[in-house]
Amino acid sequence: DINLQITSNQSLAIMGSSGSGKTTLVDIFLGLLKPDDGTVLLNDKPMEDNLDSWRKMTAYIPQETLMINESLKSNIKLSEKFLENDEKKLSEIITQAKLEDVVKNLPEGIESNLGEGGIKLSGGQRQRVSLARAIFHSRELLVFDEATSALDMETEDEVMQEIKKIKGTKTLILIAHRQDTLRFCDRIFELKDGKVIREGTPKEILNNIS
Repeated sequence: DINLQITSNQSLAIMGSSGSGKTTLVDIFLGLLKPDDGTVLLNDKPMEDNLDSWRKMTAYIPQETLMINESLKSNIKLSEKFLENDEKKLSEIITQAKLEDVVKNLPEGIESNLGEGGIKLSGGQRQRVSLARAIFHSRELLVFDEATSALDMETEDEVMQEIKKIKGTKTLILIAHRQDTLRFCDRIFELKDGKVIREGTPKEILNNIS
């Protein structure tokens, strides 16, 4: 019985205890799960009618970032195809995602192999690569599913600062336990047992939590 509306370029947070339905809701929203009842609409049309184009608009950024045993460039592009404007675009995004120091410290720069699972990078650096990947592929909707929960507080703050900079330019959905990571969002939905029990601004929701 969840009914909610998301507007383009809005920043939303979904909070709740483990098992409350946060990830399931996002999986339905991304088209990974089909609801048993009800409809997900995209611009007033059923999502299943535009599922392929919808998935090309979205990026899912989980706690554990998928990394391939290839170069930093390949991990951002996820393709061997070379387009005319790719190098300039990559350079701009590396700056935007705060990866300049990473590139400088890698032996072959952006062409350096990152190892299995991106072992040559820290957790915070891998999350920056994931953010750079989403921006490179021009995703309009970014879903962060506990994406910073495994990071130390300092690294989490650095990654969140980069996420905040794109607020208002893309639609952002954050699932997180730490309240401070949700305070910049426009609205917060709190789930319990698969239902929305509260909805409001960060001030309305977070200031009333004991």
